[in-house]
Amino acid sequence: MTVALDTLAHRVSGTVVRPEDADYEDARHVYNGMIDAHPAAVVRCASTDDVVATVRYAAESGSPLAVRGGGHSVPGFGTADGAIVADLSGLQSVEVEDGARTARAGGGTTWHRLNDVTAAHGLAVPGGIISSTGIGGLTLGGGIGYLSRGYGLTCDNLIAAEVVTADGSVLTVDEQEHPDLFWGLRGGGGNFGVVTRFTYRCHPVADVLGGPMFFELADAPAVLAYFREFIATAPREYGGFPGFQIAPPLPFVPEDRVGDPLIMVVSCWTGSVAEGERVLEGFRQVARPVAEHVGVMPLQALNSAFDALLPPGLQHYWKAAFVEELTDEAIAAHVEHGARVPCVNSTMHLYPINGAVHDVAPGATAFGHREANFATVIAGMWPDPADNEANTRWVKDYYAAIAPHSQPGGYVNFASADDQSRVADNYGSNYSRLLEVKRHYDPGNLFRLNQNIAP
Repeated sequence: MTVALDTLAHRVSGTVVRPEDADYEDARHVYNGMIDAHPAAVVRCASTDDVVATVRYAAESGSPLAVRGGGHSVPGFGTADGAIVADLSGLQSVEVEDGARTARAGGGTTWHRLNDVTAAHGLAVPGGIISSTGIGGLTLGGGIGYLSRGYGLTCDNLIAAEVVTADGSVLTVDEQEHPDLFWGLRGGGGNFGVVTRFTYRCHPVADVLGGPMFFELADAPAVLAYFREFIATAPREYGGFPGFQIAPPLPFVPEDRVGDPLIMVVSCWTGSVAEGERVLEGFRQVARPVAEHVGVMPLQALNSAFDALLPPGLQHYWKAAFVEELTDEAIAAHVEHGARVPCVNSTMHLYPINGAVHDVAPGATAFGHREANFATVIAGMWPDPADNEANTRWVKDYYAAIAPHSQPGGYVNFASADDQSRVADNYGSNYSRLLEVKRHYDPGNLFRLNQNIAP
């Protein structure tokens, strides 16, 4: 292996980090501190050619191949014992074309960087909720976030991609070139290749009216019931979500309420401020906020608002569910288990995915849950490994309680390592077509460290 890695090191312009190297400990770790894998090497790719060399090396040597973009994968798919890791963090160039309202970004770009560059042009690409997330994993799984109701999923705004396939070919894909692969990339996860460049459609979004409102747990049934009715016909300028959260030690939270479990509504409004203030006032009519921090801010500020609560190295265990109808029984289950949120880092978010997400036909992209109205994530995150058993149990119990009121599948970007048995349900109505694309582009399943579509 050492001699072979020497050969790989000569083929790439980036660095190959091996177990004997001083920076190996840093290189082997990913965002989820629960993952403690020891890859054979981490290749810090500096170009598409480096990715080609890494993919070909893994295929020729029979080594597992892990692809790491932002490293946020909860199951730790960006690493594995004995794997060759293609680390894309060196591929972060971003270019914006104002006239065309498009942005091209390297496959290792984070949302923080993409947001900053597009914001300088008064534009935005619909992204997620945490700015340290990589654009790659989020886009390939679908891409749910603040702008989904107004402008669609991230994958709905993907207009082209540069992909390194399992045989080491470099393909430019879009609606005309390799349309089957382009279809599969938009919701099929990392099953088909390594995307080294994404080209997105941008939208004229700069400042938004947004931020969190916290309410008493006793008001949770009323807040969730109101949100259910409100969001069904809400203007598409609204992109917020409810959730359960322990009140963090922030200046706007009364000191005597820090540490209390509360229900929150995080709002994002992209229309006129005056109209947005009228819309948000509806939540205050339902219940009196315990605390709130709502105002006009750049979109990228809202997109990074939770980052400080979620530093790298926390323990992570998540569960996900799609929901067509938020029933009274589902609300009762959320109130019961959301009230038990174990620590300030953990949460439950209930993302609405109607509006523009429903404008796209179910078979137009690989994202297979266009009929859903909500995407639930029960995100267990905590600092101390000693709490792993208890906090994982909270996630599992919570999921078991909402599962009878949810669809069989959940959002692949929120799935855990033990969700492989749910893969067909998670990919939803398009799974059989995804299987055909997988068999064509990766018949040997080189790209298997993901929510895997086994050929």
